[in-house]
Amino acid sequence: MWRSSFHIAPSLTHLIRVTSLSHWSTPLQKLTWLTIIEPLDDVDLVDQSTAAAAVEAVEKTMSAAATTAWDEVYGLEEQQRRHLQRLHAMGVLWKHPGKGQTSSPPVVFRLSHGGEVSSDGNCLFTASQKAMGACGVDARDLRRRTVRRFLEDFGSVGEEEKRVVTEAIRHMYSPDLKSGWGIHIVQEEKLLAKKDERESLDSAIDELMQIGMQRETAAESIYRERCLPVNDGPSWAKYMSISGSSEDEYDIITLQYTEDGLLSVDENRQGHAAAFGDDIAIECLATEFKREIYVVQAHGADGMVEEENCVFFLPHKPRSEVIESPLFLFMKGTGWCGGGADHYEPLIANASPMLSHEKVALVL
Repeated sequence: MWRSSFHIAPSLTHLIRVTSLSHWSTPLQKLTWLTIIEPLDDVDLVDQSTAAAAVEAVEKTMSAAATTAWDEVYGLEEQQRRHLQRLHAMGVLWKHPGKGQTSSPPVVFRLSHGGEVSSDGNCLFTASQKAMGACGVDARDLRRRTVRRFLEDFGSVGEEEKRVVTEAIRHMYSPDLKSGWGIHIVQEEKLLAKKDERESLDSAIDELMQIGMQRETAAESIYRERCLPVNDGPSWAKYMSISGSSEDEYDIITLQYTEDGLLSVDENRQGHAAAFGDDIAIECLATEFKREIYVVQAHGADGMVEEENCVFFLPHKPRSEVIESPLFLFMKGTGWCGGGADHYEPLIANASPMLSHEKVALVL
């Protein structure tokens, strides 16, 4: 089933779980409830009588390592860096969510930055490959497996679930241009042009220009008429298959609008634009590998959040049983709603059983 999502927005003095009632709803449609997570009095990670000295030594070592690791990450504000260093030094606690796993001990993960990845539109898959440490699998393989998983799952669900997913796709890639302007200054519409039809599309645009139509208006008209809109499951799969390679079947055309009308047409004439991985892709990736994926978002001073909440975790749960440990990805934000944050980077999660529950920074 397509699941609802859990948004965890913690301060490091208390934890708040925000539960979305609809995974696919628009930002204004989401209804949430908040629950205070009680202290972990019932979680005992180690025998305190034998590990106290070791804990203190590990803390000092890891604190120094965190400072080095996160100090070297480009583009972080000081408040973001402080919180990420603390998460690394103290760790985040994860318990297996599956049934029959009550005897599995909790695991504490220390998160370090896994390095820069290219901002070529494939960053979700490149970052995931690095975070997994997957050998013999590249970003294009992960993209293909994500699309295949989506098609299998989308084809097996009922009509109501298909409708919900389709509405989410339309909201992202074929928005209603009569609404939504209270949130967005610019809205984008994605269209798919077959690579082998680009010359005929150019000829049709030139014909309109010869009768006095401006280039962008002519391009908008022809692309809308002859290209495939991304507005349902099958078209999403075609869109998400695009890696910006010459081997792609389609090129991505992007129409940008303001409330006053057409702003620009990105014709992607070189065919290098790739489909950026969205929430649907992340959930499919989680399902394919049977593991939860946490996107760790770090918002800056202009993010309209209090400093203690500038780093939070957005979980994406698989639609299948969780088998493996979670995967962590990093996203830097420079504004509210993740503005300027459309780039994923890998996080390396190192298991660390040498902590007491009082020292854990966050419970997932």
